[in-house]
Amino acid sequence: MKLTCLANFLLGAPRYRHFKPSGNPISRFCQVIIAVGKNWRVEMPPSDEELYEVYRKVSNTNNGRRILHTQGFKFLDRVAYISSRDFNNQKQGLNNLWHLCPVTQVEEVKCILRLLPIWLCTILYSVVFTQMASLFVEQGAAMSTTISKFQIPPASLSIFDILSIALFIFIYRTLIDPIDPIVRTIKGKSETKGLIELQRMGVGLVIAILAMVSTGIVECYRLKYAKNDCLQCEGSSSLSIFWQVPQYALIRALEVFMYMGQLEFFNAQSPDDLKSFGSALCKTSIALGNYFSSLLVSIVMKILTVNGKPGWIPGNLNRLG
Repeated sequence: MKLTCLANFLLGAPRYRHFKPSGNPISRFCQVIIAVGKNWRVEMPPSDEELYEVYRKVSNTNNGRRILHTQGFKFLDRVAYISSRDFNNQKQGLNNLWHLCPVTQVEEVKCILRLLPIWLCTILYSVVFTQMASLFVEQGAAMSTTISKFQIPPASLSIFDILSIALFIFIYRTLIDPIDPIVRTIKGKSETKGLIELQRMGVGLVIAILAMVSTGIVECYRLKYAKNDCLQCEGSSSLSIFWQVPQYALIRALEVFMYMGQLEFFNAQSPDDLKSFGSALCKTSIALGNYFSSLLVSIVMKILTVNGKPGWIPGNLNRLG
């Protein structure tokens, strides 16, 4: 299978769109940030026409395409203001990008900064998604995992993840995508391309809430059955582990809307030369979500395990409360 994939990759290489490397996007981002510190005391000109830009047919920024100046994050514009010293260097072709940056480079940084509030919201999705591989398994181990003579490993319920992904993608493509343009046309809106990225991410966050509510309801019933059976016994609840299927399905529905939506959003909103930076934001939110999930559990356990109390996630989940 791997050899087949490698062969397909190599056979398609001549058809790929190849772009000439135009520098390190991280260094270009850092150049603007450091230049802001160096030019912090520079007085801003009254007109935007005095800002520096590279008017060459081919430049190292944005694949030769310029980005128009915007009014947001005005403090960044000072790095594009040409002082008398910078003007002399410009005529000699000795520009220092760590001191003077073109408007297009500044606008690239502005684009990334505008993405950060949305990026912070996506961390919540990663925190919820992490529970599927941690607390969901702990909860399943404390439930009835037998059907007739068969023992079901708690982690094996992840099979419903794959099935639910296929189901929700089918529902989205066959029901939601065709209906949304019709609704927009009835309302007189010109956009008929379906749910935009932010709308999909919003739907994903709502599904995240529903997934956690479903998990909480299952846990209440699991404890209720455990108290009736044997409170001090591990895995004594007679509630079937298959009651976890809805929460697993909702988590994967969350992934269909949220993960795909944020990946497309960051790629679409990032400048041409910072597309990799946008993809990195998506992956970074997943990593931070895992860390925040562990931090949240540690903080809650530290607070609740006082005076001999078992805490939120004890060794025996039946001792909760």
